[in-house]
Amino acid sequence: MPDASTTQLALIRQLKFCAGHRLYRHESRCAFFHGHNYRVDLEVVAANGGHEVDEVGRIVDFSLIKKRMLGWLDDHWDHAFLIYEKDENALAAIQIVEPVKYFVMPHNPTAENMARYLLEVVSPHVLSDLGVIARQVSLWETTEACAVATRSEHSVAISPAMPGVAIVKDSRNPVLP
Repeated sequence: MPDASTTQLALIRQLKFCAGHRLYRHESRCAFFHGHNYRVDLEVVAANGGHEVDEVGRIVDFSLIKKRMLGWLDDHWDHAFLIYEKDENALAAIQIVEPVKYFVMPHNPTAENMARYLLEVVSPHVLSDLGVIARQVSLWETTEACAVATRSEHSVAISPAMPGVAIVKDSRNPVLP
């Protein structure tokens, strides 16, 4: 067996969710409200650099990544509209709809900004106690197009802010999931 210290190990977990958005000030059709069936490929390495595994031989169990990251996506982005905080028109429109679920983004909800948000803000919080660091997030907006956010080799895995929360307005009885 090769020397474990010379081989860096990583895991990639695929996650899926559906969401709507519009791109503020986009010059074409993406300025309209629309939606996608997104796919996220989340790559993690061990917090110690990716050279060690547990007694079972894993960096971390795939199911823990799914539970944490997909749990966050389901709660906050799945079947929600992602709206840029400076897009006052979209915010006003979405707030008059009921039932509605939306998530206010600190940046325009492009695939690039969504991938960066998952890498820099969400993953450090939801994966913090698993002994892993997210190294890369690929966010597929279609089956042909994705954006990739990659942590630089020298960056420290810190989270500058707590992730936002979805806003849900639903007065139906009974409330459906």
